[in-house]
Amino acid sequence: MTPAARWTAGLLLTLLAALALWALPSAARGAQDQESQKLVIPLADAQEGLRLFVGKGCVVCHAVNGVGGKAAPALDADPEAPYLDMLDFTARMWRGAPTMIVLQEMEMGYQIELAGDELAHIAAFASNPEVQSQFSEDDIPEVIRDWMVDEVYQELDPDYMAR
Repeated sequence: MTPAARWTAGLLLTLLAALALWALPSAARGAQDQESQKLVIPLADAQEGLRLFVGKGCVVCHAVNGVGGKAAPALDADPEAPYLDMLDFTARMWRGAPTMIVLQEMEMGYQIELAGDELAHIAAFASNPEVQSQFSEDDIPEVIRDWMVDEVYQELDPDYMAR
């Protein structure tokens, strides 16, 4: 199975698992609340994630393929990972959020805002080796290159994205 097919199959499994988890409480409750319970799972696009990774400024602190900042963990995809767990990716970001906010304000002067679908796209990019292989320094506008952090911040926990 190609990495792209493995990634797509993994994404479908993640979506099916999320739907199954959502359906269990719904079935236990009966039909009374089904109209008020809605679950939105965005369709993630790794190409859009690449655009957002650069455009939103994630690349200022995070690198992919050795391109980008060094202040935070690299977001290189694991080609052996069988699927994308979007909720786990979000949980890892949540654990690192206080540090990321401080660094964003220090380096860029503002806090990055991400909608749920944008976060899904970035997670898709962070887990897709094929799209990541297309990423190079040429994809980064000069103004963003000037902001990139070339040093690791020692006071940061380097494993916060790995937990």
